[in-house]
Amino acid sequence: MSESTPSAALPATVIIVNFNSGARLARCLDCLDRQTVADFEVVVVDNASADASLAEAGLAPEAAGRRNVRLIEAGRNAGFAAANNMAAETARGELLAFLNPDAYPEPGWLAELLKAAERYPGADAFGSRQLDAADPARLDGEGDVCSVFGIAYRGGFGHAAKSAPANGECFAPCAAAALVRRRVFLDLGGFDERFFCYSEDVDFGFRLRNAGGRAVQVNSAVVLHEGSGLTGRHSEFTVYHGQRNRIWMFYKNMPAGLYWATAPLRLTADLALFLKAAAAGKGGAYLRAMHAGYGGLGAFREDRRKIAALRRKSGAAIAAALCWSPLKLLRREADLRPLDDPSAANER
Repeated sequence: MSESTPSAALPATVIIVNFNSGARLARCLDCLDRQTVADFEVVVVDNASADASLAEAGLAPEAAGRRNVRLIEAGRNAGFAAANNMAAETARGELLAFLNPDAYPEPGWLAELLKAAERYPGADAFGSRQLDAADPARLDGEGDVCSVFGIAYRGGFGHAAKSAPANGECFAPCAAAALVRRRVFLDLGGFDERFFCYSEDVDFGFRLRNAGGRAVQVNSAVVLHEGSGLTGRHSEFTVYHGQRNRIWMFYKNMPAGLYWATAPLRLTADLALFLKAAAAGKGGAYLRAMHAGYGGLGAFREDRRKIAALRRKSGAAIAAALCWSPLKLLRREADLRPLDDPSAANER
């Protein structure tokens, strides 16, 4: 990693948010030490971890420390969104690489993302190919998909990881391992801190798309990802925040005509998801999420007005970017679109 002076600009800053990550953080940082590019910095934001993860990673005050890794101590559990925003404000990199502590990049990961950022100057966000850390023969995700049924999901989750497809345009990159141009990230307000965690990356991708931007899935940039390795994929925490935030995200970003026209589809999905949560013993968390989600929409009315005023995409273009197939949703299929003109300038 680079040893340039603190005031010098760098091509990239890798940001990791840590909260009781255990040995995962050290493994993640070890993977960054093996990257095939060297000119980048690493910023770890610690959300008041109570475990030994910082010490195991060599970042605790009493430890010898890691060269070229800067630690920001949030002093509280600020959440994924706010912690990433903290680091983005002080980052020296022109590009921000968001990386979860339970995501383990292959040696060429960052180099491939940096090459894509140069190859596609008309794109502002770039996603990684995520393989299941427990079974690398299966996908953890190939770009986030936004379904008209009010559900966003990692495309290809659980599918066999066959040969990587060509790069394509995705609705949004999964922030477990994604690259974003820093200027654009800050101009759009970063991640929405009200979300705390979950769906903040799809919300950012939706805002980017509304503003005329685009996101590219880079399938040569590979990480092994545990996926909810810290919070638990089916925990009440995950159910509550995941379901609440998807309601906020759609209301905040969808054009009015499209939002109300597709309301019956989302309500149908709400009922189906409640039955699934209840069968898993998480019905209470789901109902609390519905109450907080729909009951909290008023806080996003001003956001809707601002996004609508700055929108550079038509309602038809937004509709075309959504996934309308219930079968794709049920199968969690990827939804990458061809890059017809990858070098075109943004519409913004």
